[in-house]
Amino acid sequence: MRLYLLALNPTDSVTEGFLPAAARLGLDVIVLTDSVDAHREAYKGFSQPPELRHCAVRDFREVISEISRQPAAVFTNSDHLQTQAALAAQYFGLPGKDWRAAYRAKNKAETRRCLTAAGLDTVWAAELAQGQDPATLTDIPFPCVVKPREGVASEDVVLVEDLAALTQFAAEVQERRPGAVLLVEEFLAGDLRTLETLGDGTSRQVIGGFRTAISEPPEFIELSLEFVGAHPQAVTDQVLTQLDALGVGFGACHTEFVVQADGRARLIEVNYRAIGDRMDLALEQILGIPYFEHVLRVHLGEPLPADLGARTGQTSYSLYICADRAGTLTAAPEPFDRVVDGIALSYRSFREVGAEHPYYRTNRDYLGVIQGIGPDQAALQRIAEEFVRDQVWEISE
Repeated sequence: MRLYLLALNPTDSVTEGFLPAAARLGLDVIVLTDSVDAHREAYKGFSQPPELRHCAVRDFREVISEISRQPAAVFTNSDHLQTQAALAAQYFGLPGKDWRAAYRAKNKAETRRCLTAAGLDTVWAAELAQGQDPATLTDIPFPCVVKPREGVASEDVVLVEDLAALTQFAAEVQERRPGAVLLVEEFLAGDLRTLETLGDGTSRQVIGGFRTAISEPPEFIELSLEFVGAHPQAVTDQVLTQLDALGVGFGACHTEFVVQADGRARLIEVNYRAIGDRMDLALEQILGIPYFEHVLRVHLGEPLPADLGARTGQTSYSLYICADRAGTLTAAPEPFDRVVDGIALSYRSFREVGAEHPYYRTNRDYLGVIQGIGPDQAALQRIAEEFVRDQVWEISE
């Protein structure tokens, strides 16, 4: 059976998660990408690397044209390619996400409009086109958040205090991203959390979530994540109701939201894919289930088991090490996996020694992540913090 996997740059989710899972399921994988060389380098250590084909994957028409034989599934874990993969799957009559739901999730302005129309939440939001004067927007609730309408993670997301700051930041971003539409929206304060779900189009299961610590504004950089087996049911129900309104219920979904003082759960963004930055790999370990295989199986048309068999009693704590300036990384710990006091501890680097980078003020400043999985949250946090204290990351300007 042939699985067409759409991708931009290679990620840990693909190389360590979905490709090994596809191999266990006996699938022949064809990777469609516009970054063939990067993928070829990433798969050097594979005994049976996937077939690589160059394709303008951001264009669903090119994707459909490149799929020369009837596939068993069309799949992607990329934020940027969910709508394209959904349209290609629909063209070939395959299980997949509703392309309209994928579009609503990706386009943050459309997310806001949909939830407002459903009467579930109204967040002040306005789109700012290239060259548009921010002064033309009315009743902006400063301080407010500015971000790319189709952006990902924390890239080019800031809190601005007034019109002057908004005007300056918008000009800077749109110079870097010609043609980009920005979303200016109300700042939603609260406890930042995530909800991880998995569905087969008929049923949907909540498999857990995370509490997220972020940097102080004006940027919003994720600093650490703590696994939560279950949020309060009233909170989870609110999030699921909003996902229903968006039409989100097939495959993996990673939803970010805040819980406010009055108990309201308000969506920040819906990432219609598995959680990234190695947290999907952690989910598989925490829950003790073949998570990546479950995701691929629903795209093959198989129903989810009523009981995934997830274990309880395990949690995780992940602490990200961030660059604090531009320059070349000259020293950093080596990646490892070890057991410390009964805790499965691992370190992975996101940047190679010798690599030179600007200071992004986003998640792209990550140098590495230390992650612990075990039964005791306090012990996990202590061991992770001790590791960071005892190690050295050096950046030469």
